[in-house]
Amino acid sequence: MPLIEKFIQFTGKHRFLTHFTYWICVYVLAMSRYNSYTNPMYTFNQELLNSLFFIGFAAITSYFLGYFVLPRLLTGKHYFRTLVVSLVVLYLIMVISRLCVVYFMEPIIRTRPFEQESVAEIFTDLDYLFLNYFIHAFSYAFVFIFIKLLKDQYVVNKRAMDLEKQKADIELMALKAQLNPHFLFNTLNNIYSLSILQSPQTSPAIARLSEILDTLLYRSGKMFVPASQEITLLQNYIELEKLRYDERLAISFEHRLERDVEIAPLILLSLVENAFKHGAGEDAGSPEIRIRLTQDKDRFAFEISNTFRTKVDQQLGIGLENIRKQLALLYPETHTFETTVAQRVFTAKLELRLNQQL
Repeated sequence: MPLIEKFIQFTGKHRFLTHFTYWICVYVLAMSRYNSYTNPMYTFNQELLNSLFFIGFAAITSYFLGYFVLPRLLTGKHYFRTLVVSLVVLYLIMVISRLCVVYFMEPIIRTRPFEQESVAEIFTDLDYLFLNYFIHAFSYAFVFIFIKLLKDQYVVNKRAMDLEKQKADIELMALKAQLNPHFLFNTLNNIYSLSILQSPQTSPAIARLSEILDTLLYRSGKMFVPASQEITLLQNYIELEKLRYDERLAISFEHRLERDVEIAPLILLSLVENAFKHGAGEDAGSPEIRIRLTQDKDRFAFEISNTFRTKVDQQLGIGLENIRKQLALLYPETHTFETTVAQRVFTAKLELRLNQQL
């Protein structure tokens, strides 16, 4: 976890302690500047009280600016009204602070007789209030507001990233949900055809389907799974499809793994399923399907080609679009996916750069 995230989590859990520590540091910094020669009006003890008062005034100003003014100015709602209200409130804070200094603090820390301003003079001396109170308080408030802005911006960005990830996860689950029922429907149709013919291959087909369902229901929930698992899934699916086509289907499946890397589940199955459905399934002659899977270092490549009799239909386009969406979510900018049609052969090529996967 990044250091800044740990800091933000700590400040969120211990808000009072964090704010208290900040103002203690500000108070210590203010007192470190005290010099009896440059400020002969107050002794060190008197300056302790004087600085404490001004830090309190700075804190009030900081929280008003940081938690009331700034959020409204950033959202842009009721901009003019916020500005007017803010100026009035800041003016009242400065006036009340000056009244407290003149009539409460100075009688405690200063030796009489000394000259005091009247209430009317305090209310009307805008230059003095601005230069000695607002500027003084804002110098302390500026750092407070700056830190708050950084923290708020980090929280907003992280929340946006979390929402984007949740959206991507939900979309990915929806895409997978579109694939699974479609695949199951086709496979059950195959087994049903075998059972009608009372084929001895029905039981092995059911066993393969059971293994496929086990993979789909219990092993494909993760974002990435071993490539060997996907190869076994493809082999089971191909064997089920071969039962339906007998000898008229020419199919080859070559695969070579340098190591058992992890890849996103079901994407390869979708490509193979499309080849059977829109290639062999619509070819009454002698359809051909060629599949090649290779993995070399951090490069994973999958190529599948199938012959077809009729033109590429719209349903194939929808299936490929679902695959593209999954790849965009799981391998952003780390994959290439191309499809070509030439001489009645449809080819899909997928390449993944695994060293940069999520």
